[in-house]
Amino acid sequence: MFTSHSLRRGWQRCLAGVAALALAGSMAAAPAQAATSEAPASENVLRIATDGFIDSFNPFTSFYLVPTNTFRYMYENLVANDAKDGSITEGLATEWNTDSEGKVWTYTIRPDMKWSDGEPLTSKDVAWTYNQMMEKEEMAVANGSLVENFDKVEAPDDGTVKITLKKPQANNPGQEIPVVPEHVWSKIDKPGEFKNDEKSVGSGPFQLESYEANKSITLKANPNFWRGKPKLDEIQYRYYTNSDAQVQAIRSGEVDFITGLSPDQFTALENADNVELNDGNGRRFNGISINPGVADAKGKEFGTGNEALKDKKVRQAIRAGIDTETLRKQVMQDYAQPATSFIPAVYPDWALKSDNSVISGFDVAEAKKLLDDAGWKEGSGGIREKDGEKLQLRFLTDADAPIEQSTAKFLKPWMKDIGIDLKNESSDVDTVSERTTKGDYDMYFSGWSINPDPDYQLSINTCGQRPDADGNGGTSQDGWCNKEFDKLYQAQHVELDQAKRQDLVQKAQAIHYEEAPSVTLWYPNQLEAYRSDRFDNFTKQPSDGGAIANQVGYWGYSSVEPVSEEEATGGGMGAGGWIGIAAAVIVVLGGGGWLLSRRKKSDDRE
Repeated sequence: MFTSHSLRRGWQRCLAGVAALALAGSMAAAPAQAATSEAPASENVLRIATDGFIDSFNPFTSFYLVPTNTFRYMYENLVANDAKDGSITEGLATEWNTDSEGKVWTYTIRPDMKWSDGEPLTSKDVAWTYNQMMEKEEMAVANGSLVENFDKVEAPDDGTVKITLKKPQANNPGQEIPVVPEHVWSKIDKPGEFKNDEKSVGSGPFQLESYEANKSITLKANPNFWRGKPKLDEIQYRYYTNSDAQVQAIRSGEVDFITGLSPDQFTALENADNVELNDGNGRRFNGISINPGVADAKGKEFGTGNEALKDKKVRQAIRAGIDTETLRKQVMQDYAQPATSFIPAVYPDWALKSDNSVISGFDVAEAKKLLDDAGWKEGSGGIREKDGEKLQLRFLTDADAPIEQSTAKFLKPWMKDIGIDLKNESSDVDTVSERTTKGDYDMYFSGWSINPDPDYQLSINTCGQRPDADGNGGTSQDGWCNKEFDKLYQAQHVELDQAKRQDLVQKAQAIHYEEAPSVTLWYPNQLEAYRSDRFDNFTKQPSDGGAIANQVGYWGYSSVEPVSEEEATGGGMGAGGWIGIAAAVIVVLGGGGWLLSRRKKSDDRE
C-alpha cells in the first residue's frame, strides 16, 4: 500500500530498475566489510554492492527494487523498453498489431527460442502466464493491474499470442509482465508462496543461481538468451551493512559497481583511482507520504494516523510549509531535479507541468491561513490547537539514511513555524515498513521508481488498489482514495489519442497534487560508480544522460565486458564504453523498503 518499494509494479514490482541504493551520507571512518569478500572467481564476474531488501524472487508477488530489477534479467517480456529512450521494442514478440477498435492485440512470437534449461519457449508460455494472473489472486499481487482489462488471452499456435481486451487500451498490454515457463511453474503447489531463489529457469540474459539472505545474490549467464549469451559469466551482488562500506569497497576494488550514492559520497569519489562516475537522470521520485486516513479497498479504516490529516487543508498546509527548493539544494546538493508530482521529469510527455495552475510553492503565510481555515488556532508555544488537542505529528524515518535524517532536521523548525509540532521517529527500515503497512504513522519519507508509461503508477493511486492492514491486496502509493481520480485513470487507460491521453494524465496528477496525500520533494539523480580498470561497455537508459542501474529492461549488464590488460594498466575507459546494460540493483539499507502496502524503505520500491 504505501511505498514504491518500487515503488514494483510499479513495476510494482520492481530488476525495475535496478538499483536504487539507499542514500547514504557522510563517509564512515571504518566501514563494515561485505558479508562475502572473496576475490572474483574470474575476470568475467561483475561484483555489485547492495543492501537492498529481498522478500522473494517470485515475479508474481514481489515489487521491491532488487527482486524486480532481477526479474528484468531473468524473464523476457512480450515487448521490451528500448535502451535509447524507453520506447516499445521487440521482446519475445517480433511484431504486433491491433484491430480497428483497439481491443484485440495480436503478437508474433520469435521462433526457435529456448528457456535456460533448453526447453522450447512458445506462445503457450505467454498465454499460461497471463491467464494465471487473470484467474488466481495470489498470482496477481505484483502486476494484477496490468491484466485487469484483459478479457481473454489465447495461443492459437506456437507462434501467436492473441490478447482480447474488455475495452481499448492506450498502453501496449504486452509490457512489464515477466513471462514464466509453464513446464516449471505449473508443477508448483503453492506458486504464490514460492520463493524462486535458486537455479531459476527463464528466458532473459541472466538466471538466478543462488541467494543467501544478507550475504549474496548470484546470477549466471544464460547461453540460450535469444540476443546471445552475455559477455559476463556471472553477476554477483554482495551485501554490505551500510552504504559507506560500499563506497570503501569500490575504492579498494572489492566490488566493481555501486549505485544510489549520496551527493557526499559521489563527490568524495571524484578523484579515486580507477573509479569512473556517472551522474544520470533518474526515473525515481522522493517525497513525504501523508496519512490521509488509510483504509482498505472496501473503505475499512485502520491505523493510528492523526485525524487532522483527513482534512486536505492540513495536508496542503504541510506542503506550503516545506521549502522544497532549499531541501533540493542543501540536502541533495543540487544532485536532483525540481519536482511537481509523482511522474519524474525524465518523462516529459507525462510529468505534471510546472506551469499548471494547481502548482503552489513555499508560502508560510498561506500555510497558516490553511490551518486557520481548518479550525486549528495558534496556542501556547505557537503550536496549533483544536478542541483541546495540539497539532502534533509523527515523521517516520530510517535511522541509517542520512538524507532522511537531514530532511527531518529541516522539517521540524519549518513545521513549528506554521504551528505543527513534528516529532521525528527514527528506527530501522523493518520497523518503518511494519508500521507503515499497519497505518501506524502520520508522515514518512517515501519514493518510487517509475516506468516509461504512467499507467501503472496511476493505477496504484486508485481506491481499489489499497491493501489491508496486513498488506494483503493491492499496492497503494499513499493509501489515498479519490473517485474523480479513479475516473480519470480509467479514461486515460483506454484513450488511444496520445494528446488527449496526456491531458487526462495531467488532470489526474493535478487532483493528486491538490489533495496532497503526499508531497513530492525532488527527482533524484542516479549517482553511480564503477571500476574502469575492470569493466566497460555499460549502457545508459536513456542513452543521453541516463543511468546505468535501475533501468526499465536488461540493457545495463548484458554487454558489459572486461577491459583489456592494456586498458586496465592505462586506467580509465574510452568514450565508447557505456554500451551495455544497465542495472541491476541496489538499494536501501539492510532489509527494508518503503511503500505502504508493502512498504519498505523509500528506495526499495520499484
